[in-house]
Amino acid sequence: MNRRSKVLFARAQKRIPGGVNSPVRAFRSVGGEPRFIKSGKGSRVIDVDGNSYIDYVCSWGPLILGHSPSKVQAALRQQTDLGTSFGASTENEVILAEMIADAFPAIEKVRLVNSGTEATMSAIRLARAFTGRNKIIKFDGCYHGHVDSLLVTAGSGVATLGLPDSAGIQPQECISTLSVPYNRIEVVQKVLDDNRAEVAAVIVEPIAGNMGTVLPAPGFLQRLRKLTREHGALLIFDEVITGFRLSYAGAQGLLRLKPDLTCLGKIIGGGLPVGAYGGHREIMKWVAPEGPVYQAGTLSGNPLAVAAGIATLKALKAANVYKRIEGLTQELVAGLRKAAEEAGAAVQINTIGSMFTVFFTNSPVTDFQSAKKSDTNRYGRFFHALLDRGVYFPPSQFETCFVSLAHSRSDIRTTIDAAREAFAAAV
Repeated sequence: MNRRSKVLFARAQKRIPGGVNSPVRAFRSVGGEPRFIKSGKGSRVIDVDGNSYIDYVCSWGPLILGHSPSKVQAALRQQTDLGTSFGASTENEVILAEMIADAFPAIEKVRLVNSGTEATMSAIRLARAFTGRNKIIKFDGCYHGHVDSLLVTAGSGVATLGLPDSAGIQPQECISTLSVPYNRIEVVQKVLDDNRAEVAAVIVEPIAGNMGTVLPAPGFLQRLRKLTREHGALLIFDEVITGFRLSYAGAQGLLRLKPDLTCLGKIIGGGLPVGAYGGHREIMKWVAPEGPVYQAGTLSGNPLAVAAGIATLKALKAANVYKRIEGLTQELVAGLRKAAEEAGAAVQINTIGSMFTVFFTNSPVTDFQSAKKSDTNRYGRFFHALLDRGVYFPPSQFETCFVSLAHSRSDIRTTIDAAREAFAAAV
């Protein structure tokens, strides 16, 4: 029964473009109509019609503790009693900045902002000012928010809608952005050589999550670090998804790499709107009011998001947190692979830590081109078959699934059982 969701979607389309406030929510690539969610607790969300789903979207990543965790809720209630916004500095902003710097060796100073898009936009501006250069290298299928100059061959929602770029972007905005295939270090080297002394920065998702989960080839990021240093370009890791999710020090902690700048979001607000960018103090001192690179935000470091973020990071410092969540993910992925095999469904499942994507393709997925070979119609049938069985996967082939600490082994077994039937329905 989805009657209430249908009514709300019809109302929404009269006042909101496409009926949604973020495109991928519209179910365009999987068909059907979106569910309107009323509440979430633990591993589950409940829609306005009372349907309950085991949730693997987790608000697109930040809810690593699950929905409405008690410690985060307590922190929010306490802060709400004190005030929600002051337009002035607070002690908790300092505490969160210290926690981030303590977790990430590559971050000596950090600026809090309101979203991942703000973080990447600001990091690019800072890189251009610091290097005195203009060009940026990004990777096909990596999405860094809806920044004009970075919305070129982006993955995620853009891929879902089948749009290579976006209308309304001036051609000159894209001239300075050079997009290359992910995992192709020889192409990066050629582009750097051809644009010697012109590239300000290379921005990359160290573990791609916006064309589905795609892992870096062995040595790819290490070579990228070496090449950027040789060419005097900054290396920016977009860890909006992976920061504090793959480890307490993010993907760079797992890989033991130090970028020049890091962009964060998602988890550091405990599910509330937030973002951050940071790096070496010699670079960050260029940011106003200390330096000439202007960036500001009335609600940057807002008390609610900061309180939720501190509570979340404290919980993630507990012993064996990442080992437990990775174990749950491995159990789920192994079960999904077996279920697909039994159903005769040709899929590739990429996974790392608590992230995974089921690609409906015969071939390994190593970049955007191979991801796009996936059968999106089959994914759509698979998605709806899961939804009918009470399991909520992302409504797009090109998104990442997330496991939370609130998921139980019972949830995992239920999901595998549902997937067995869903794979059969998708073939």
